[in-house]
Amino acid sequence: MPGDVKSELAPTGVLRAAINMGNFLLVTGKSPSGDPEGVSPDMAREIATRLGVPVKYLPYARPGELADDAEKGLWDIGLIGAEPQRAAVINFTAAYCEIEATYLVPAGSPIRSVAEVDQPGRRIAVTARSAYGLWLENNVKRGQLLQFDSADAALKAFDGEKMDAYAGLRPGLLAVAQARPGSRIHAAQKHRRRGIPARICRGGEKIGARRQADRAPWGGWPAIGRTPGLSNRRDRGWRYRMSRP
Repeated sequence: MPGDVKSELAPTGVLRAAINMGNFLLVTGKSPSGDPEGVSPDMAREIATRLGVPVKYLPYARPGELADDAEKGLWDIGLIGAEPQRAAVINFTAAYCEIEATYLVPAGSPIRSVAEVDQPGRRIAVTARSAYGLWLENNVKRGQLLQFDSADAALKAFDGEKMDAYAGLRPGLLAVAQARPGSRIHAAQKHRRRGIPARICRGGEKIGARRQADRAPWGGWPAIGRTPGLSNRRDRGWRYRMSRP
């Protein structure tokens, strides 16, 4: 790998990789040494190997906390969902995988499609600063989006306050639905979705003249709210993509 790439991505001689420990699909556990295991740490380790430097994992409990440190020079690459709010201070690569997100509705709910959730008087519970939560911030227009510090808090409010929908990653919603007999998960679309781009990212620098060059590799992955043909297909959930270097 060219030396300028190595010095740019790992200026300290060690690739400091910020890992979102809150994504149970991409971080599946810890090794005996205490390092995170899963897709995200595996990718960070491979990047470090190609650079010819050691990797140092910096675990974050939540993606929002990882994003908060982007301008502090604490990490070199991170693996989180890409949203316009985060892209203001973080450079993102092209997507490397896609994860479905959608709604769960309680037993007896009259809601029969995703499009019916975003309606006046309907309340949606979501984990604050999650990739899908940020997408909902930008796209919920008529319903009321209520954000909570954790998934547990969001679910407690969803149940206790009898909210209309709970938003989350589809694989995680399977267990949520199983614990709530009669609840339903609305189907996520399997075709034509570009998804919310969630990517490997670089922080610790100002976004300015380099922004266009840095974003160029993923110009074909628009945020889901700008995806052609999406507006008339909002009944199938949504997706976001994890990105590749």
